[in-house]
Amino acid sequence: MTKPVLWHIPVSHYNEKARWALAHKGIEHERRAPMPSAHMAVSIWLTRGASYTFPVLELEGRSIGDSTAIIAALEDYQPEPALYPADPGQRRAALELEDYFDEQLGPHIRLLAWHEILADPDGPGLAPVTDGVLPDSIASLGPVKAGMEGFGRFFLKRRYRVDDPVKVERAREQVVAAMDRLEAELGDGEYLVGDRFTVADLTAASLFYPLVRPPEGPQVIEGGLPAGLERFAAPLRDRRGYAYVEEMFARHRNPAYQPSVPGSPL
Repeated sequence: MTKPVLWHIPVSHYNEKARWALAHKGIEHERRAPMPSAHMAVSIWLTRGASYTFPVLELEGRSIGDSTAIIAALEDYQPEPALYPADPGQRRAALELEDYFDEQLGPHIRLLAWHEILADPDGPGLAPVTDGVLPDSIASLGPVKAGMEGFGRFFLKRRYRVDDPVKVERAREQVVAAMDRLEAELGDGEYLVGDRFTVADLTAASLFYPLVRPPEGPQVIEGGLPAGLERFAAPLRDRRGYAYVEEMFARHRNPAYQPSVPGSPL
């Protein structure tokens, strides 16, 4: 049987969602991370135009784009341990929350994080990201590395509008609203749906990771948060939703094996 292959962006929260699902199920697989900004072309090629971003999972002869579709395929491929509740009502609730955090949190926290990384005058900018995926032979070449970082800035500003002040303020509001929704759904419980870990918990925790930065999550960018993101995060740290994200990573983000590609974040 051919081993599954996950094409991913090491720093991405949507890609963390797929990595976590594979680790949760203990599925051995290979990981491949192309050079920065090349992922769109690779995704289009792999999926024959069905998807234009990562993650993409090669599984049993299929190339599956989108983290939600990947988890659905993994539930069929290896049902246990399940991420979908068996109870139909709870399953609908879990999938609705997955969709909510995918659409109402994921894009906004991504925009905000990249905005603050690029806006931090004392921060490292995109250097840690490019260093993490460029081959050593290329990363050591100053002009090439600088060119990649410059293209990365252009790409982020063009695609996500990370320098648009209206979009940045909207992103801040949406992240806080998502934490409000998270806490409302939790109530007095430990998990979002029922009494065990489901796709709803995995999705919420994965997509909040750029703000919370739990030690079990990707550590592609070393050091603390960018100054602006640190100021934004400070009043959220005492909230139940923030602690919940830390708890989900600590309890459930335990990789079952070493991935096949050296250096790939677990």
